Amino acid sequence: MQPRNKTLGIDIMFENKIPKQLNADAQEQATDMSDAAAATTTAPVSSVSSAHDDFDWSVDKRNVTTYSEAEKEKYHKVYENTFIQLSDGELIKGIVVGLTKTDVVLNIGFKSDGLISLNEFRDLPALAVGDEVEVMIVEKEDRDGHLNLSRRQARITRAWERIVEVHKTGEVITGTVTSKTKGGLIVDVFGMETFLPGSQIDVKPVTDYDQFVGKTMEFKVVKINEAIKNAVVSHKALIESDIEAQRAQIMSKLEKGQVLEGTVKNITDFGAFMDLGGLDGLLYITDISWGRISHPSEVLKLDQKINVVVLDFDDEKRRISLGLKQLTPHPWDVLGGAIAEGNVVKGRVVNIEDYGAFLEIQPGVEGLVHVSEITWANTPINAKEFFKLGDEHEAKIVTLDKDSRKMSLSIKQLTADPWNDIETKFPEGSRHDGLVKNITNYGVFVELAPGIGGMIHISDLSWLKRFNHPTEYTKVGQHIDVMILGIDKDNRKLQLGHKQLEEDPWNQLQETFAIGTLHEGLVIRRDDKGATIQLPYGLEGFAPNRHLAKQDGKSIAADETASFMVIEFDRNEKRIVLSHTRIWEQGKEDEAELAKKEVRADAEKTKKAVKNIQGKVEKATLGDLGVLADLKKKMQEGGEEKAPE
Repeated sequence: MQPRNKTLGIDIMFENKIPKQLNADAQEQATDMSDAAAATTTAPVSSVSSAHDDFDWSVDKRNVTTYSEAEKEKYHKVYENTFIQLSDGELIKGIVVGLTKTDVVLNIGFKSDGLISLNEFRDLPALAVGDEVEVMIVEKEDRDGHLNLSRRQARITRAWERIVEVHKTGEVITGTVTSKTKGGLIVDVFGMETFLPGSQIDVKPVTDYDQFVGKTMEFKVVKINEAIKNAVVSHKALIESDIEAQRAQIMSKLEKGQVLEGTVKNITDFGAFMDLGGLDGLLYITDISWGRISHPSEVLKLDQKINVVVLDFDDEKRRISLGLKQLTPHPWDVLGGAIAEGNVVKGRVVNIEDYGAFLEIQPGVEGLVHVSEITWANTPINAKEFFKLGDEHEAKIVTLDKDSRKMSLSIKQLTADPWNDIETKFPEGSRHDGLVKNITNYGVFVELAPGIGGMIHISDLSWLKRFNHPTEYTKVGQHIDVMILGIDKDNRKLQLGHKQLEEDPWNQLQETFAIGTLHEGLVIRRDDKGATIQLPYGLEGFAPNRHLAKQDGKSIAADETASFMVIEFDRNEKRIVLSHTRIWEQGKEDEAELAKKEVRADAEKTKKAVKNIQGKVEKATLGDLGVLADLKKKMQEGGEEKAPE
């Protein structure tokens, strides 16, 4: 639809103001004639009236009159007042003058009407011609010369003004949740979209945002951004303000020992938070039950309603400590007759320490089984290996003190003391099969029967091998054959041996590994002092570093096999010292000794030859003297005594 022209007709207005006058051409001709007459005469003008005295000199040849400055200013004001002064971004009210299938025609008193899409009037389904609405002038004249208006921008501007105002005053407003977005919800407030974070929906954590879409709720504006015209609203703030009022009321009426009804709001490892009707209190895990529990969820459930007692509260910090077990009497105060000294009870393991384990006989009533009361044996017992949390054991009540609420229990006293007849069941020299229960640096603790055990010293594990640690020979849980070497009944100790099950092989090995004998050996370890050599029959020997040198100047390395000579054999200390260097050094000495023996043999033959010659020849000749000189020289070279002259 073309805009309707509202300009005034200036020419028509001017025509209505012009009086009837002479023809312009006639006036112009008359004027010319008058000028000519004036030019041809020099006489002064007379005062006699003429036919042209009433001529209107203000009308031009187009028969249009001219106006004075005052009249011009007057008519300019009349013309300007026919238009209203508008600017872009201005809010103005207009009248609906037309409706189409897609647009609304709006008259705002400007020189042309404006068009606004019907989509911006979806909230006004009954819109009709003649209705007044507020719009914003987006652009007075676009490139097509049209007036560009927007009702949506006008609503947003008015909404933002109200939002800023309620943010300052703290007024509670109403909005409609329109959609879900990342991290929260979109809320329509006064026709403007605002953001509701998920953490500001409720005091309780909310995971399902869809349940709020389409709902109308009350909010508070908690944050605005003037630069981008963005607002954050909160429904949680309203709830908290109500809760705050309830808290103040409840705190003013709190007393220690007061019993309140609460709802389990949250469960943690250390306790449970209770909702007391607008005020939260903490129920510690130690105040839930007289018995031991590992987690509050064993007794409590979320949203469960229970009665609790107020143990303590702090007005300033607004902290309330609650108790549940205090609503019932202490179990030690109502012990039954079955719990008495000498009676056998059954309990559940609720705590394990190095010195023993605590058995819960009934909720809130516990007894200690000391490590010394686990078994009759005098061997070290690890309580953490013997007991397991949650296991049940029978025990005998040894002592009971109701005043101090302490009870000592014993497991070993459920059976007779096996050490009373130890000499009969386990005499010295007898052989038995035992179970390895513990290993230390100096020995192995073996259990022969429940409550009876002893130790094998590390030196009594093997005749032939030396162990740095007993774990090189056996492990915990393995069975091992032992011999009873000694009994200490008073201290409940058995001296055990393993190598004593066989004869001492060192008695027979003394000849086999005599000093100077050669044996093949494998270097199984090397250190700064020397090497450990694996010998036949399971024996091990030691070779110092200086005895590991080879003939080529190198040294024997680990995992290398070579020949070794026994240079020391100590039966008592079970020690064999070996040398590889001594072998090739001995070879050189043997070669030198053999050479000396050959020289001595030659010298002996020479002596015998000299004696034979002397016996046959009475007088020496010159030739004999020469022979004797040669013999003498050979004897001197052989290192023997000078031959007789």
